[in-house]
Amino acid sequence: MDQEKKQVTIGNQDKEQVTVGNQEKDQVTVGKQEKKQGTSDKQETARKKGKKRTLDKEKVAKGKALYKEKKKQEKLDAKQKKKAAKMPEKSDVDEKEKPQEKMKQQVQAKSGNKKGLWIVLALVAVLFAGGSVGGYYYYTEYEKEQAILQAEHDAVEAIIQTNAVDQLIKDKERHHKEELGLGSGEEPAKEFAELGKFLLEGILGRPPFVDLTPENTAEFTQIESCLINGETSKVEVTVTAEELPNSDDGYYYLMAEEVYEDSIEGKEPIAKTEKDILFTLSTNLNNGSADSHLYQKFSVAVKLDGKYVRVSKPQYITNPEAIAAHAPNFYNHKSKKGLLVDPGKLNNGSLEDLGVKHAAYNIMLSRILGNTTHGQYPTIGYTYHGKHYAFNGHVIDEYDHIFTTLSNKGIEITAIILNDRSAYSNALIHPNARGGGGQSNYYAFNNTDKDGIDAMAAVATFLANRYAGTGHGKVMNWVIGNEVNVRHYWNYIAQTDVKTYSQIYADSLRVFYNGIKSKNKNARVYISLDQVWHQNNSGKICYDGRDMLDEVNRYLKEEGNIDWCVAFHPYNYPLPATKAWADNKKVTNSVDTQIITMKNIDVLTNYLQNEAFLNSKGEVRRVSLSELGYTSSGGQEIQAASYAYCYKKAERNPYIDNVLLNRQTDHPVEVAEGLALGLDTSGGGHKMIYNVFKHIDGAQSDSVTKFARDLIGISSWSQLR
Repeated sequence: MDQEKKQVTIGNQDKEQVTVGNQEKDQVTVGKQEKKQGTSDKQETARKKGKKRTLDKEKVAKGKALYKEKKKQEKLDAKQKKKAAKMPEKSDVDEKEKPQEKMKQQVQAKSGNKKGLWIVLALVAVLFAGGSVGGYYYYTEYEKEQAILQAEHDAVEAIIQTNAVDQLIKDKERHHKEELGLGSGEEPAKEFAELGKFLLEGILGRPPFVDLTPENTAEFTQIESCLINGETSKVEVTVTAEELPNSDDGYYYLMAEEVYEDSIEGKEPIAKTEKDILFTLSTNLNNGSADSHLYQKFSVAVKLDGKYVRVSKPQYITNPEAIAAHAPNFYNHKSKKGLLVDPGKLNNGSLEDLGVKHAAYNIMLSRILGNTTHGQYPTIGYTYHGKHYAFNGHVIDEYDHIFTTLSNKGIEITAIILNDRSAYSNALIHPNARGGGGQSNYYAFNNTDKDGIDAMAAVATFLANRYAGTGHGKVMNWVIGNEVNVRHYWNYIAQTDVKTYSQIYADSLRVFYNGIKSKNKNARVYISLDQVWHQNNSGKICYDGRDMLDEVNRYLKEEGNIDWCVAFHPYNYPLPATKAWADNKKVTNSVDTQIITMKNIDVLTNYLQNEAFLNSKGEVRRVSLSELGYTSSGGQEIQAASYAYCYKKAERNPYIDNVLLNRQTDHPVEVAEGLALGLDTSGGGHKMIYNVFKHIDGAQSDSVTKFARDLIGISSWSQLR
């Protein structure tokens, strides 16, 4: 059909131009039909050959005029007959007009567009009258088909504003053409009347247009998903709404904001689509380029009084793994036995002797960032988002060696990224943390500007890509920060409320998540917490772990649920305490317990089973006991028994993936503080715990841990609560 741009005013929209189709000549193929009485030989031959016909507007106009004249004459004849016979009955034509009048009133009540209304009503009059027995017999078959297509065209023009109804019309047109092509034998007039009912149902069911108010604007639409299409590398934002908003035009717009932005003022849209109650906005991801959308948040807007106004909450991409080039597998060890390894003992046979299946290792940014000072190991240049970064080739070679060695031994690696002061401190450290911190070891990440976001993304993608089993070792678990609820020492920033603090961390966690998962599809990303659970801490030194979990979870879910995990440190309380099974008034089985240790570790995993904490797949979030240890300062037997108690508790908990014992060798500074945590002494000798660790997950487990059961006062590990 020959489609033209027409201005259609619908609801409160002012003269919006809508293009119906873009084909100048839409040819309709009329398939084979059974020969009908009264059909000319020429038409039958054309039908059998499947001849394509082009709309003849002049013939359609002539047909319509003839039809109107005939109906007018029928009405006059009917009135004369009634008058002559003095009968109250109505003609068949009058009976047909009853539903016309009712539908006219319904459409008038629903539509604010008078011009579009009368077009539709005129169409409906034709449609329903066309159902009468003799209404169309004066048409030729050719004229019938063309009139139907023209009427459908007029209907589309009249209700084009609503995409849902558009789709109904397209489906009906397709159905009509298929019926003709199959030669079903149904009368076109019956099809025509059915289409009229079909179109009106769509019009009358159209959602209403409403004004935007301060109360309904912020969440007028809801973003249901924000996903990368792995085949097209486009971001597809799927949106729903219950009503249609009045605004300057007929479009919804897609807006993009940086992590640190909270307004679309002054921004231009990156995509648009016609208003509807279910729609998708899409844009190119531009991965790796300066205008990448991988770390941005998206929102829906309308144009109101010349300005773009946000009508949805922002949402981030939640499936960055869709573009990952690597998808290495986990080892899926049945054993949960792990260790913070001593790099000096990587190749002395101790890891094999101990049967280590999981290992943890720290990555301090001060070491890996910056130019190399060793001539044999050149600086590694890395360009990301159009910016150039330097990684210390000598230090990276050290990590290559450690991670390759562990991977070759079949050990699953957990890497902890630590934000200490570095050559990139101004970029990576939050402005409110740069002033110091006194005894602080690590700092909050900078998510307040583009340089900070880009630097985090560069670190995340460089490390995740290099250690994705591509020849430098395989790191599958990434912990972002260390015990971040302990603000003063391990994640320093000026004191603030827990909600603000958690949001700052959550934004950084998401940047690392999207960066890491965009390179390694199967990697896991963790938040790190210590054992302080619910003490009503103000944040002067630390925040409660439960409060941080609540706020981080709430915030991440609100802007796009991702599959973050929990790295927990259930040390004894206080740290120098020797017996893991000992009672403590601060360690209870209540959700309000002040401290979580291995004695009540189920409090954590039970809490994570609450529906509010489930990940995007509806699963309980994974838990890694990424750091804990027991001192031998109270005797090696108690240290060994505490580890046995710890491992057996973790072994029976299906939500705990691993237990990473701190540490392989005593550290002199810690020993001076009463924390002799190693399997070995600083001189290299094995402690009693060494043998328990070695056999804890094997055939000799029951025999080597009997002494521990005796100390604890149980006859079987199944008695553990």
